[in-house]
Amino acid sequence: MTATVRQVEAMTALLIERWEQESQKIAELAEAISAKEFDSRPRAGIRSFSEVLRHVAFWNQYVADTLNGKKADTGNELPLAAYPTKASILEALKRNSAYVASALRERGSLDLKATELIMTFVEHTSEHYGQLVVYTRLMGITPPASLT
Repeated sequence: MTATVRQVEAMTALLIERWEQESQKIAELAEAISAKEFDSRPRAGIRSFSEVLRHVAFWNQYVADTLNGKKADTGNELPLAAYPTKASILEALKRNSAYVASALRERGSLDLKATELIMTFVEHTSEHYGQLVVYTRLMGITPPASLT
């Protein structure tokens, strides 16, 4: 095995680990919010907590479909009618995040295009995680990741 192959394998493992860490952090944050507060928003005109999560879950499905060579849906968030509750949104968020990790593992090593896709969406999830941390702090809730 060449050094380059080992580097690609190490990078792939690192990206999978980062994906799973960020997915877990945002899911734990979502679990910390009561169902009553799930549709709250900091002010009018800003996405609610649940809308942000439906958005992240939608794009996670997009990433999984893209990695699996499927035609990815276009849109911007999972539909409210299909995901009206905290439980349904959390299930979709976790399922779609797991689909991405599974697709990454099945691929083995990542090419540049797949690496860029994963890096882009780890950043995307991280940005929304930060947004939701502000929401939870405004609700008087300490994010679970801040407690460890």
